[in-house]
Amino acid sequence: MGHSQIIGGDLLDIALQRQQKYFAQNRYLEASARKQNLRQLLKLVVDNRDSICAALTKDFGCRDKQESLLIEVFPCQELIKHSIRHLSAWMKPKRKSVSLWFQPGRAKVMSQPLGTIGVITPWNYPLFLAIGPVAGALSAGNTTMVKMPEHTPVFSQLFADLVKEYFDPELLTVVNGDVEVGKAFTALPFDHLLFTGATQIGKHVMRTASENLTPVTLELGGKSPVIIGESFPSDAAIKSIINGKLINSGQTCIAPDYILLPQNEINTFTEQARKTAQQFYPDWQSRGYTSIISENHYQRLNNMLEDAKSKGAKLVPLFEGGSISEMKKIVPTIIIDATDDMAVLKEEIFGPLLPLVGYESFESGIEYINQRPKPLALYLFSHNKKEKDKILKNTLSGGVTINDTILHIAQDNLPFGGVGTSGMGHYHGEAGFRTFSKEKSIFIQSRFNGIPFLYPPYNKGIASWLLKFMLGPGK
Repeated sequence: MGHSQIIGGDLLDIALQRQQKYFAQNRYLEASARKQNLRQLLKLVVDNRDSICAALTKDFGCRDKQESLLIEVFPCQELIKHSIRHLSAWMKPKRKSVSLWFQPGRAKVMSQPLGTIGVITPWNYPLFLAIGPVAGALSAGNTTMVKMPEHTPVFSQLFADLVKEYFDPELLTVVNGDVEVGKAFTALPFDHLLFTGATQIGKHVMRTASENLTPVTLELGGKSPVIIGESFPSDAAIKSIINGKLINSGQTCIAPDYILLPQNEINTFTEQARKTAQQFYPDWQSRGYTSIISENHYQRLNNMLEDAKSKGAKLVPLFEGGSISEMKKIVPTIIIDATDDMAVLKEEIFGPLLPLVGYESFESGIEYINQRPKPLALYLFSHNKKEKDKILKNTLSGGVTINDTILHIAQDNLPFGGVGTSGMGHYHGEAGFRTFSKEKSIFIQSRFNGIPFLYPPYNKGIASWLLKFMLGPGK
């Protein structure tokens, strides 16, 4: 493309001004131009699959290429293709009905680009969680700046280089840097800012963005529960739960965080979980099973295990052999008899530790969920319609998958987002297009209309009579 790419903290203002200038000259890109931008984004991903996966493996220390293809590359491709297919329909103004009193006037809603969008990407899925918001922003016709995570330096630099190769920086710019760069990025006067990450950091992001009255979408985390119905055999849910928990070694914002199940099913669940985990990852020490991203996070998870053990919990490792410190691989562990004073039930785990909480009745399981902050995801395993209705009507969460885990995030027609401490706002597919657009209300007055009859003075003639007729009889 021939332009330099802005990377770093000192030139953030220049990068923003350059994008704002470009947007001022291209305030409404037609569908053909937006689709071309999306095709270029798709080409970036497809052309560079191997180098993307290799970079992710270097950053994590061990992450299987097939897993990166499955959980990052494939959903990125599908999301972009979905946006290209449906963009023209999303852009089409939506006709709205008009009250009898204002006919034959017409009304419609037009989606208009906001301007320059800021995206702050986390380290756990740095490709997918960058591409998703970028696709939404480009679909809506905006320019976009992306702050990449410092915990994945190899991939973050690769992504910056690829964006430089495939896009003009006036349209899409990548910023790399440390925490201070991130703070400076958050303080920029974007037209919308999307942050994905921890709840505590999200509070700081929202506070800083408020100085510019920048609207924010916060994709946070929390403790996403799984509840297994009273008559649903726990062994039938095991494979889905273990898969959802151990993908990316549990470093997933919507990973199952704890399991609610009938008290008498705990032993059966534990035995089956151990067999399933070993079937999924027979060579876990050398390949397949992802490492923890950093030494700090590795130690944090070990501290959680020690805390639970010291307070009386029973720890059941699912793999033979202990954790491998030099590879930052934590043995996935089931935690039985966890109590509310333990870190594993107080904090988001974000790793392969899985507390089991027995319930006496399905209703008490629902009560347990509702006594805690609203989760980003909730999972139910049940074939019972009454149980499904109770969960859907009596709990509030960002999203729900029934009889599986994780998969609601992969449905491009569904909005993705949290609620309460797990986030605010939505994106993905059309929801992303709407988030990064201004829904502009438009009323078009007819050449021949009755409004002049309502002009003042109101106490005389037709205006007085019409007003009484419009209001109707009083008491």
